[in-house]
Amino acid sequence: MLNRAPRNFLVRLPPFIKAVVAQSTGFLATLLFVMAADTFGNWHFPLMVIAFVQGGMAALFTLVLGMKSWWLPIQFLFVPGLLAGLALDVAPYWYLLVFLLLLVVYWNVFRSQVPLYLSSRAAWRAVAELLPSKPDLRVIDLGSGLGGLLGFLVRMRPQGQFVGVEAAPLPFILGWLRYALKGCDMRFGSFWTHDLGSYDVVYAYLSPVPMADLWRKVKAEMKPGSLFVSNTFAVPDVVAAQTVEVDDFHASTLFIYRL
Repeated sequence: MLNRAPRNFLVRLPPFIKAVVAQSTGFLATLLFVMAADTFGNWHFPLMVIAFVQGGMAALFTLVLGMKSWWLPIQFLFVPGLLAGLALDVAPYWYLLVFLLLLVVYWNVFRSQVPLYLSSRAAWRAVAELLPSKPDLRVIDLGSGLGGLLGFLVRMRPQGQFVGVEAAPLPFILGWLRYALKGCDMRFGSFWTHDLGSYDVVYAYLSPVPMADLWRKVKAEMKPGSLFVSNTFAVPDVVAAQTVEVDDFHASTLFIYRL
């Protein structure tokens, strides 16, 4: 039990913190390896070789911490990539620009663990076919990104009301510029503070992490007869009333839950 508790604590950490822990642990393990090689074998390695050893150690600890497999190449190539940038004499402001760009796009990922996913046009068409045929239809997209779904729906159903909520600054600004004057109500902020009770259809394309909590919010706030549609990510331990296979690049599935 003493050994299991600390590991369980680490596994429950947010992905960003676990990535830092993996990198730091990989650095310490590599430092010990290099010191031992120098002390006992008088072996010396090129700096880039050491960087790849550190990347391998970081990737190993990434697995130990139970992170998703797509983190492996990021962790493995992080330090070698930094060295390559230094070797190419990349101007420092480029690092700042890349950081700022990632910040305004993935503003809320650290806390929400919901990256930016963009729904395909095929998914837009599939959602449009699910909409009830009522004149005062109200639809909300939780995490609306660039607003593509809402822009499509307002063209199909101009008499409806379509709301998008987005917490990342750059996607929100781009979505607002594209669709706010075309009949879409684009709102900046967290959908967790937005009441869902007045909507006929709630759409989400998020991640597995918030689905259980979102379902509790949906059940507490949405009115009987309304629809909750989740792209790709099902509500855990809840059977969807209907599923729709989408013929797009991701082979997406829409999970439809009737309240």
